[in-house]
Amino acid sequence: MKKFDLIIVGAGPAGLTAAIYSARANISTLVIDQSTSGGQVATTHSVANYPGFVEPITGYELALNMKKQAERFGTKFELAAEITDYCFKDEIKWIELDEEERFSSNYVLIATGASPRLLNLPGEVKNKGNGISYCATCDGEFYKDKDIFVIGGGNSAIEESLLLLKFVKTLTIIHQFDKLQAEKITADKVLNNPKVKVLWSHEARGFINKGESIVVEIENLKTNEKISMERDGVFIFVGMVPNSKFLLSRPVEIKQNKYGYLVTNERMETNVKGVYAAGDVREKLFRQIVTAISDGAVAALEIVKKTS
Repeated sequence: MKKFDLIIVGAGPAGLTAAIYSARANISTLVIDQSTSGGQVATTHSVANYPGFVEPITGYELALNMKKQAERFGTKFELAAEITDYCFKDEIKWIELDEEERFSSNYVLIATGASPRLLNLPGEVKNKGNGISYCATCDGEFYKDKDIFVIGGGNSAIEESLLLLKFVKTLTIIHQFDKLQAEKITADKVLNNPKVKVLWSHEARGFINKGESIVVEIENLKTNEKISMERDGVFIFVGMVPNSKFLLSRPVEIKQNKYGYLVTNERMETNVKGVYAAGDVREKLFRQIVTAISDGAVAALEIVKKTS
């Protein structure tokens, strides 16, 4: 069993930032991720709101720079690795990868992030980042004076629509019900905007890329009539899913809210001693790159202080 001062689960912005801070403080640090590093950022076509970059930077490049910086200070990585077992109940925690190697530490930081809830429709995954987006803050400005679809009718969909309306020429909402589920004040702001149209009682059935635009196959739920409509882009807002399932059914239960997000204090400590959480997997108000790196820095500084 190989021992580290800190094991970080998740190689997105929160995990990589924590690794930069801890490794730079001479805390031996291991970062584990079931995929490559970068998290959601690595699949983002362009990031235009990250401080310090006047021109947009690709998400892949930004994530790669974070990983290189962490490596420069001595962070070790176990990527494309599956966690097959773990134990966090004792003072010394351990994680097993691929049923072969075990790594132990007194401190574990969970920074596994969250993923947009998918519709699981044909063409969705293929066109993610290429006509289909899940983040208005990230991609809204790229659709300036464009015509777009928004799929969803809850609070997140309508709040994100308000932001998109600052950029787009027209916004057509596809919603499965006869009224929006969002808060009335916010919903009215969107519905009263002349740029907005709504396809009530409709659902998307598939997506087809058509060069610079995307075709959405749509079904009328009342008549079962199917139509195809073309727009410059599609934004899907049907919720987020925290990547916390691997924490279920273990001897020590880390406190989660009803949506599965991990509950921490302002120091990023969970209810389990020595276990921290940072980034999008944590219960919080906003989920952005900058809030994730802030969480990661706070968690690392707390751990560094305790290991000094």
